[in-house]
Amino acid sequence: MSAHRISTNPSERHVRVESGGQVLAESDRAVELHETGLPTRYYLPREDVRMELLTSTDTTSHCPYKGDASYYSAPEVEDAFWVYEAPSEEDAKPIAGLLAPWPGRVEVIVE
Repeated sequence: MSAHRISTNPSERHVRVESGGQVLAESDRAVELHETGLPTRYYLPREDVRMELLTSTDTTSHCPYKGDASYYSAPEVEDAFWVYEAPSEEDAKPIAGLLAPWPGRVEVIVE
């Protein structure tokens, strides 16, 4: 039996996402996702993301714990965010439709 787990909780932290000095997202309503063996990821409500700057891409991925993800690119940053529109697992339901910035591709500042 695998000890791999995911859990979520509302974040009490302020999360800002930037690329090349441009703010792509800013949220006080992020959801933290904790997954065994991985750093905490922050999922942000669409209303807190500058969706007008993003374009959806053809990239997809599958996670056995969360389901199928689709991706959005930011100006000059391919696949800067991912989103699980309909997570397959109960533990991942709180992140449905929320966008997660890809650390390293964009700057994720957690305060």
